[in-house]
Amino acid sequence: MTFANPTRRAFLKGGAAAFGSASLMGSTALASIDPNSFPGRTFHATHYGPFEGVVRDGKLVGINTMMELDARPTEMLTYGVMDRTYDKTRINYPMVRKSYLEGWETGDTKPELRGKEEWVKVDWDTAWSLAAKALLDTATNHGNEAIFSSSYGGWSNAGAFRPNVMQGRLLNLMGGCTNTAGDWSAGAGQVVLPRIIGDMEVYSAQSAWETIRDHCEVFVLVGCDPIKNNRIEYRVADHGMYAHWEDIRDAGVKFISINPQQTATDEVLNAERTAIIPNTDTALFLAMAYDALENGWEDRAYMDKYTVGADKWIAYVKGETDGTPKTPEWAAKITGVDAAKIRELSKLIATHNTCIAGSWAIQRAQHGEMAYWAIINYAALLGKIGKPGQGVGFSWHYGNGGMPQGGNRTPVGMSQGRNFVKTIVPASRITEALENPGKKFFYNGQHNSYPDIKVIFNSGNNFMSHQQDTNRLIRALNKVETIISVDVWWTAATRWADIVFPAASTLEQDDITSGGTYSNDRVYAMKKVIEPIGESLPDYEIFEGLADKLGLWAQFTDSEEKMYHIKLAYEASGAAKDIPFEEFWEKGYARMPVPAEARKWTRHGAFYEDPEANPLHTSSGKIEMFCQDIADMEIDDCPGTATWLEKHEYLGNAKPGQLHVVSPHPWFRLHSQMANSERLRALYTVQGREPVRINAQDAAERTVLVEMRKCEDPEGPNMAYEKPPIIDDMEIAAIDEDVLGLDRLEALTEKLYADMTPGEKMFFERCTVCHAPREVTHYTQQQWKGIVPSMFERAGLDDSERALVMDYLMKNAADAPK
Repeated sequence: MTFANPTRRAFLKGGAAAFGSASLMGSTALASIDPNSFPGRTFHATHYGPFEGVVRDGKLVGINTMMELDARPTEMLTYGVMDRTYDKTRINYPMVRKSYLEGWETGDTKPELRGKEEWVKVDWDTAWSLAAKALLDTATNHGNEAIFSSSYGGWSNAGAFRPNVMQGRLLNLMGGCTNTAGDWSAGAGQVVLPRIIGDMEVYSAQSAWETIRDHCEVFVLVGCDPIKNNRIEYRVADHGMYAHWEDIRDAGVKFISINPQQTATDEVLNAERTAIIPNTDTALFLAMAYDALENGWEDRAYMDKYTVGADKWIAYVKGETDGTPKTPEWAAKITGVDAAKIRELSKLIATHNTCIAGSWAIQRAQHGEMAYWAIINYAALLGKIGKPGQGVGFSWHYGNGGMPQGGNRTPVGMSQGRNFVKTIVPASRITEALENPGKKFFYNGQHNSYPDIKVIFNSGNNFMSHQQDTNRLIRALNKVETIISVDVWWTAATRWADIVFPAASTLEQDDITSGGTYSNDRVYAMKKVIEPIGESLPDYEIFEGLADKLGLWAQFTDSEEKMYHIKLAYEASGAAKDIPFEEFWEKGYARMPVPAEARKWTRHGAFYEDPEANPLHTSSGKIEMFCQDIADMEIDDCPGTATWLEKHEYLGNAKPGQLHVVSPHPWFRLHSQMANSERLRALYTVQGREPVRINAQDAAERTVLVEMRKCEDPEGPNMAYEKPPIIDDMEIAAIDEDVLGLDRLEALTEKLYADMTPGEKMFFERCTVCHAPREVTHYTQQQWKGIVPSMFERAGLDDSERALVMDYLMKNAADAPK
């Protein structure tokens, strides 16, 4: 049994799936198509790229790629988008879990049967009524903080009207809910980096690629794989950096990869790989700093001018504070990298113009903050941050980082509005929150308490697949009275819900979006290609119907149809000044110019040129190699400077025979999305299962065949892509809406929102359409100053709008004068 090597198959060789027009449908779908019908083409765009959907007799039969917009489309677009549209895992009708439907009046809904029992097909009115009652009962009896939104990401839909935005708008019209704080992608980095370098960094633009080509000599990839991870984007992928990575390589830049695994980027860029024990990057950079100090390569003048706390960190590196010098020999025992190799890397980086790219993966671990901090401190020690072709960046692998920034206004959807609930649950602590209502926890410098969650509302998000211990989460969910889920497919999150709203896929609804993430140089029409399958509805209509049940229809819709809002979103974009909406919608896309000066932009360049005029948004205005603010928090596992802290679990303390499992983002999927594409699965699965790769040495030591060996599953056959059992003929009594008390929210919106200032309205309308709105009081004035540059850029605010928002944020931040 063999399977495709994704790096070579999909990038180096391309393959037929990646270019031109892809068709092929299942024989059942093809059988219903009139062979004499004329195919039509409709423009659409997704996370996977722009395309024309080829439709015949109402069926999607092909994907026509748009080479002028995306020269390197992937199989996720050409195979996956079509396959999953008609996959058997589609949710075609509103569903309610059997025991929930039988016991909603008495409260005996048997939550312990979630994921085990049948689902009952119901009509939309019943589903909306039951969901509305659950929300109102919870808000009335327990307060809005007992409603928890687990929909913190928008990766199910690239549009401005994506489901988590619609859900946020509705719940905030009700008075709000407990939101998820942070995310799984870069949760540690986005909290700690504003205090260290004045910006979240993980979602920030990178130096323009031409500055790297023209000034960089060595480019270090620390767990970073842009060739693989830039195959998708949060909005619409156009793979704009791919050719430029090759330009940088061809200009003679030397690529170094520090990674436990060989990556697609390593192959494409001819990177020299240094294999490292996972989760030990901090030790490596500490040792290279020690070697730089030993050889006199540090830049004292730079540190004096641009940093604070350098001497304290240097004392730690030398071992003056703990008695352990961080020598290459010390690090070799931790990292698995030979001491001589560490010295070789140290000299190479210190004596050349070097840019260091850190992945999100290295901070997505215990003490992940320290890896980022060590990279920043090391680069600052050498005097590299802010110089053309040098410095640090933590988003080269996301959103085609390196593309010049257009700075254009992009379409924004409907405001999520103000959330009057202050409680939060960190993305990685959902299980803990469910188990421990009222428990105190410390997050981002503030003390908080977990709410007593009674309702979970989950839209376009598979939160069940994100937590560390799924069985523990399932047990914790038994405490939750109602789980409502909105999705296109049966996922773990929908299977463990009580009420499921079937959403139309993006191909079955109109929307609008933009791309790329940082270039912001295009607006895309996401035009409806086919009619919704079964009784599924567009996300806007799902929440419109629920809003109607709650008496909030006018507030939710502004008494307008969705297309009105789409047109409004376009007219607020930079494209509208040159191209009228009708012309844009007919063509499917509009381009926006990128200023010539953007091609020479360097990350942290303004700070380097004049640190007094352009200070960083840290407490000192400089790079904090030692941060007193963090030290004052007295957190046991997060000291005030970049420190090696041994992990609770890693190869350094593993028992004999134990292995470290590395689980990088897949080549053919967006997280778990696209796992229901049969043609994609044929490229990488073995007998329908995900393959596990093991290096030859470890395999030989365990007498495991280096080729293929089927894992025997004691739990039985793989049921991940099967529909749950469904009852479609159960007699259901009509629900008397009078007993539901659905009129409890009258006039609430007017009462809550009457006193919003212009800046507040602008913040909630323009700056919160991707993730849930950030609670203003959870961040200090200085932190907000570090967050807003990338936020404003992506929201497309002009100077006057930025001033309004900043005024609101400064007056309401955590440390604002009361």
